[in-house]
Amino acid sequence: MKKIWMGAVLAGSLIVGGCGGDKPAETAKTEATAPAAAGGALATPDEANGGTITGKVAFAGEKPKMATLDMSANPACERAHKGSGQKSEEVIVNENGTLKYAFVWVKSGLPADKQWAVPTTAVSLDQNGCMYKPHVIGLMTGQSFEIKNSDPTNHNIHPMPTVNPDWNESQSPGQAAMTKSFARQEVMIPVKCNVHPWMRSYIGVVGHPFFAVTGDDGTFTIKGLPPGTYVIQSWHEKYGPMEQTVTVGAKESKTVDFSYKG
Repeated sequence: MKKIWMGAVLAGSLIVGGCGGDKPAETAKTEATAPAAAGGALATPDEANGGTITGKVAFAGEKPKMATLDMSANPACERAHKGSGQKSEEVIVNENGTLKYAFVWVKSGLPADKQWAVPTTAVSLDQNGCMYKPHVIGLMTGQSFEIKNSDPTNHNIHPMPTVNPDWNESQSPGQAAMTKSFARQEVMIPVKCNVHPWMRSYIGVVGHPFFAVTGDDGTFTIKGLPPGTYVIQSWHEKYGPMEQTVTVGAKESKTVDFSYKG
């Protein structure tokens, strides 16, 4: 299970020996900013008294076979996966029949009079083995994220938002981490590399801290919600968005499960 109130994200630029891209996957986008302030202190999740939503993102049907990525155009990338190769991360079905890298967030229902505090800790996005790691990250609007290059080759980071300004920057081996942020809510932002066409990642940017990315067990937990009725959305790179409505009270826990069919 992977709980996330923040996230991580990426940035980009074009350079020979960096990364490159095919057509972006279809995404679910939300063009909204953080809730307006009510004149008081910035809010934080009340885990002791708030509601909790837990669940899993399941996969039904025949498990798809992911292609082995062809990195032969860059010897440094190919050497990083010598012997085993690197599979596409478009669909990762966990051993328990759940999906990894689904982004789950509160799409609507939060009090309009709250403005949520932005975490001071930056989210990390690494380029390692000529792959973006992790494949999906989440962060709040205005939250910093750091992009690192752990490879012995140049990389290029190119987010492709529709609500936020796009950017495109190169990063050489050993170069200091880049620090970026997004000002507007947007779910999801695809990230590519303009020279290594197989490199792809996605960033969920949300105006509040109630979101998560599923991990190796396909589960998620969102804590500290004010009592209310919420629309919970699950987003997956290949299978798209799904939504459910749930009502949760103070100190109450509810389960919301999603299931995608292959």
